[in-house]
Amino acid sequence: MGAERDLSDAGILIVDDSPANVALLEVILEQHGYRNVRSTTSSHLALPLFTQAQPDLVLLDLHMPPPDGFTLMEEMLQRAGPDTYLPILVITGDLTQEVKERALARGAKDFLTKPYEPTEVALRIRNLLETRRLHLTLKRTNEWLEAKVRERTIALELAQIETIERLALAAEYRDDQTGQHARRVGRTAERLARALGLGEGRAAIIGVAAQLHDIGKIGIPDSILLKPGPLTPDEMELMKLHTTIGARILSGSSSPLLITAETIALTHHERWDGLGYPRGLRGEEIPVEGRIVAVADAFDALTSPRPHRAPLGPREAWDALLGGAGRQWDPRIVETLARVLEEEGT
Repeated sequence: MGAERDLSDAGILIVDDSPANVALLEVILEQHGYRNVRSTTSSHLALPLFTQAQPDLVLLDLHMPPPDGFTLMEEMLQRAGPDTYLPILVITGDLTQEVKERALARGAKDFLTKPYEPTEVALRIRNLLETRRLHLTLKRTNEWLEAKVRERTIALELAQIETIERLALAAEYRDDQTGQHARRVGRTAERLARALGLGEGRAAIIGVAAQLHDIGKIGIPDSILLKPGPLTPDEMELMKLHTTIGARILSGSSSPLLITAETIALTHHERWDGLGYPRGLRGEEIPVEGRIVAVADAFDALTSPRPHRAPLGPREAWDALLGGAGRQWDPRIVETLARVLEEEGT
């Protein structure tokens, strides 16, 4: 499996004080087609090399002579800037919960545990580089839109909507070969927002933005995303990261569409009873956009085939939704969906 053509020139920096580990990673990267790889076994040289190379991805060991990986991570992210998505893939033989939490808090995006499994290394690197590319694409698109909005507002709004729909479609193809899940969720979310009295304009924005609710899944390994059976607790914790990954991808925009999409990506797995993720928000602490998409997403997921189960019938799906109203989902929104579907005869 070679690197994607548009990823093979991505800049990759390896920082590990073990020459053997660096050599192994370089071999794996070369075998998968990556051509722009730099490395160092000296943590003192890491920051100058980082500044010079401006890499798209950093593979970083944590336990090194000072400065250690935690210190380097903070400095690299600071140098990259708050508006730049810099994926840092931590490579370590000490993946305790304390180390994992500390690394995530400092800005790590994913983990590789020694000894390496070459296919896993390649998959994680590809996923992080795809996320980096998507972030840069969105950033360039936003800059282009802002520059043109003064001239042709309507045309730019249409272009932005098309870009969002295409990005949503690209992300959906990873676990939905038809690419229709995001569009169905968007249509349902727009109908719900309108029925809840949020107004035509806001409903339309929610309908488009909802299509990016799972954009963060582009950063989740295929082995987890496409697993046919239940996820292990550790796999589930990694899957949950798609909410924060998605929010980071969409953050920093002045566009009402992308601001709404960021809110939805971050909050559509929060629960009415406060047991959701990533922040454990409760009730109306959850933005209404997130509550709407949570119901729309659940309804479509229940009635569509998923990697780990067959679709439920209409009655079973409604039993599940009604059973979760007031616990998992906003009961008013569940009731509104029932009314909307009844009125539309679906």
